[in-house]
Amino acid sequence: MDQERMPHELSIPSLGGRVSAAEWQARVDLAACYRLCDMFGMSDMIYTHISARVPDEPGHFLLNCHGMLFGEMCASGFLKVDLDGQVISKPEVEYGLHAAGFVIHSAIYRARPDAMAAMHTHTIAGMALSALACGLLPLTQTSTRFYGRVAYHDFNGPERDPGERDKIAASLGAHNAMILRNHGLLTVGPSVAEAFNYMYGLERSCQAQLAAMACNTPLNTLPPSVIDKATAMYQPGVIRPYGVLEWNGLLRMLDRKDASYRA
Repeated sequence: MDQERMPHELSIPSLGGRVSAAEWQARVDLAACYRLCDMFGMSDMIYTHISARVPDEPGHFLLNCHGMLFGEMCASGFLKVDLDGQVISKPEVEYGLHAAGFVIHSAIYRARPDAMAAMHTHTIAGMALSALACGLLPLTQTSTRFYGRVAYHDFNGPERDPGERDKIAASLGAHNAMILRNHGLLTVGPSVAEAFNYMYGLERSCQAQLAAMACNTPLNTLPPSVIDKATAMYQPGVIRPYGVLEWNGLLRMLDRKDASYRA
């Protein structure tokens, strides 16, 4: 039996050399993002999703097959979908398109030509913060990166209706981070690396706020002048794009652990 495929093992033929170099790189980065999401405790079995626009086919994007765990995603294992929900290509697995995943991610790519990747999570911290009327507060240095730059979208039930796309896009606007009220977190970016970094920082901001609020002691709130100074220092273009510098280090970490995401 050790020489045979286990009954539930996935066997996905590699697309290496069968898609453009740009698409293959997007696939590798996206698979890495899924593995990192899982490694950092931000996955929810099969119930959330990360996507990447195909760089040389802007009307198409890559999305997980609904049924594969984040820790087993690989470069050849994505659906390629157009903005109308037609599956252009899929791996040889039994799983298909997740309706809510399509609605959320197609909403972003339809409305935001600058968005090359999007990430949605259901972490405990993200869901809990999304249920607080106060939203994200500027309590920590990390949270000031997002304060005033995070959008909010009210919960209207699971996003499975394509009619919700315009509402999602309108709520997000030009922001790269959004708190889906009573639901979870969403980030977008001009690259997979940047979308992941937005989510990593937003998640930690939520964790820190909830931990501080749980201590049942007065919070040390910052004066408006300090908040304004801190948020200005995170103004886009003032410093390097977050996520780019550390991405290769994260890939090296993944490669040491399990490089199968590259297949």
